[in-house]
Amino acid sequence: MIKQNVMSLTKLYILIMIVIPYLAYSQIGGSNTYDFLTLTNSARSASLGGDLISIQDNDLNLTFENPSLLTPENDNQLVFNYVNYFSDINYGYVSYAKDMPKIGTFAAGMHYLNYGEFVKADETGEKLGTFRAAEYSLNLLYSIPIDTLFNFGVNLKTIYSQLETYTSMGMAIDAGLTYFNKYSNTLVTLVLKNIGTQFKPYVEGNYEPLPFDLQLGFSKRFKHAPFRISIVAHHLYKYDLTYVNTQDPDNIPDPITGEITEKKWFEENGDKVLRHLIFGIEIIPIKNFFIRLGYNHQRRQELKLFSANTFSGISWGLGIKIYKFSFSYGNAVYHAAGSSHHFSITTNFSDFKRKEVIPAD
Repeated sequence: MIKQNVMSLTKLYILIMIVIPYLAYSQIGGSNTYDFLTLTNSARSASLGGDLISIQDNDLNLTFENPSLLTPENDNQLVFNYVNYFSDINYGYVSYAKDMPKIGTFAAGMHYLNYGEFVKADETGEKLGTFRAAEYSLNLLYSIPIDTLFNFGVNLKTIYSQLETYTSMGMAIDAGLTYFNKYSNTLVTLVLKNIGTQFKPYVEGNYEPLPFDLQLGFSKRFKHAPFRISIVAHHLYKYDLTYVNTQDPDNIPDPITGEITEKKWFEENGDKVLRHLIFGIEIIPIKNFFIRLGYNHQRRQELKLFSANTFSGISWGLGIKIYKFSFSYGNAVYHAAGSSHHFSITTNFSDFKRKEVIPAD
């Protein structure tokens, strides 16, 4: 069994190494279409820094980030997510899971993004009315255990986008492989996200790349300590995620010499490595109550102000289970101008079934 697992993982690794060069042209930072697919939905994921692919504890919300986290324990679970983003932008995600023994576990979900209402005007500035913009993705997930330690999952996304009179359709696939040892509470996972294409571009003949990502996640819950740590590495196919920021004082030429001060090797490369990492810690002080903190270094470096100290890149949240419902709130600070507010509700219909009372002899 172990030999078969090793051979399967070796084949998967070889396949990934073959596929990645064909996907590596996709850059980050606004050069992709359907970027709404990268938004964090659940309050738990947002509070732990985003892209939470690394925790397996029967939370259906997390299967949106990593389909291999879908397990039979998610059977009959229902989740609702709502995010109050910036300006008039709102988005959310709803999902339901069903397990079919000996076949696998299935889930379906709808991800939507509403940009709000805009004023429509011509080139002279004359107002012609209003219009709206929105994007949708229907998610169909499937997972199956390879053995007691490994789980494989896929997420098929059918995408529809309407921006004023421009419409586009496409499809993408997420694929994940998770190793989880329940005795040591250790998890390692690998996820490929948004492998796909546009079927119908906004402008005929102009096909745009999707926001592909390759992520690696790790988490550990300590046996005699009330907390769990999580580390997620993203955009592993591209080492340098930095760009020239003209507002950065380090990039402004010296007024006398005209030269730009070069950063030390350790400082420059340390920043490049950290931009790939998201750190999270989940504290459980008492049963059914959670405190969550996260740090996203890339978000901080790209959205911080050089003229003032801000909390960009910092996220936090709370979770509580009451009766048969779990409620979570997450707050992710993007910029000094504001933060996103995430709300999640989770329940399982199986919990409402009346337990059969066995009469005494």
